[in-house]
Amino acid sequence: MENFVEYTLTIKTIAAVGGLLLVQLIIADIAGIKSKHNPGSTVTADHNSFLFRATRVLGNMNESVMIFMAFAIAGILSGADPVLLGRSAMVYALARACFALCYWFNIKTARSIFFGVGAIALFVMGVAVIMSLT
Repeated sequence: MENFVEYTLTIKTIAAVGGLLLVQLIIADIAGIKSKHNPGSTVTADHNSFLFRATRVLGNMNESVMIFMAFAIAGILSGADPVLLGRSAMVYALARACFALCYWFNIKTARSIFFGVGAIALFVMGVAVIMSLT
């Protein structure tokens, strides 16, 4: 385990992202229960509906979390710069948390900004991995 000590921030961020996913799942489920949504049926696309926004938060996170995991794991295993990898992972996690809050509360411009920040953080993580492989 001592080989991974320098990647503590990245590893803690992986756990935090897992926690964020769990919170998003619980919120989407509670929204579905409160709105008496029939499980398995399609959620109507309506940005005025909290249920729609809650399910989109979770769906959108699912679209990027595997990229995050791939870069985090590849970065750790390939010996990527631990500071660059850890800080960009943390920026991703914070951006995704802010994105979720903005989506839940229907704050559209800020939501888009945080989406972009998260995407840039993923890009930086990818660069860190590529740099470690060259």
